[in-house]
Amino acid sequence: MSELSSSNRPFTLKLIALVNGIAAILHLAFWVLAFIKLPPFNSPESLAERTSLATTYGFGIADLMWSFPFLLLGSILLWKNKAFGWLCAHFANVLYWYSFTVIITRDYAAGTLSPGTILFFPFVIFSLWAAAPLWKNRTLFW
Repeated sequence: MSELSSSNRPFTLKLIALVNGIAAILHLAFWVLAFIKLPPFNSPESLAERTSLATTYGFGIADLMWSFPFLLLGSILLWKNKAFGWLCAHFANVLYWYSFTVIITRDYAAGTLSPGTILFFPFVIFSLWAAAPLWKNRTLFW
């Protein structure tokens, strides 16, 4: 990889790094607040409510284990023109596509939109766009 100064870095990579950094902070804040507000695992009476709550906890834990680190590392390391940052940005995109497919299917079947769906929808759309400029600029990293 040839080192680029920040002034020579393509604007699209700067934008992706910035948006992923904002997304990382929002993911962390959203799930910390959600875990504070959510009832304990064993509190719901019905199986359907326990299953729904467990699914929410599962998405939260997965986001904190995978999405948050990939977004954060992708943001910082992409900004520094590191190949691992480029890779993390791609991983974050793929996680958005996968998890949002599950979430939108769940919301459609339930006839509702969850707060997370509304909050993170713009980032999903952004991730669909971001894949192309990341790929186009791959030679800067590999």
